[in-house]
Amino acid sequence: MKKTFKLKVENKHPDRQIESIKHEVRKYIKREKNKPKAEGVDFWNFNCKFGKNNEEAIVIDFIDITKNIDQASAEDWETLYMEILSVAGKREAKPEVTETTEINEEDK
Repeated sequence: MKKTFKLKVENKHPDRQIESIKHEVRKYIKREKNKPKAEGVDFWNFNCKFGKNNEEAIVIDFIDITKNIDQASAEDWETLYMEILSVAGKREAKPEVTETTEINEEDK
């Protein structure tokens, strides 16, 4: 999703506009997560960019999307640009940890 949202819309309260933007983003993410995964893919990861427009957009973490939307609203932006692209992700196996038990002379 590459989209520019207007934060100030005539006949709409700014808080309701922010909530509708968040709702649209959540709906898009849910739809992307439910897409079938290719063989060898464990999950969908998201690359995100955020800014006033597409030239000023910076890379952000996926978990910071709503925080950035709230910050844009607090800073009274006219518009905001958001880019969310789904990328196939694969979990890496955790290295096996072997526990060694040390026996103290007192425990004998």
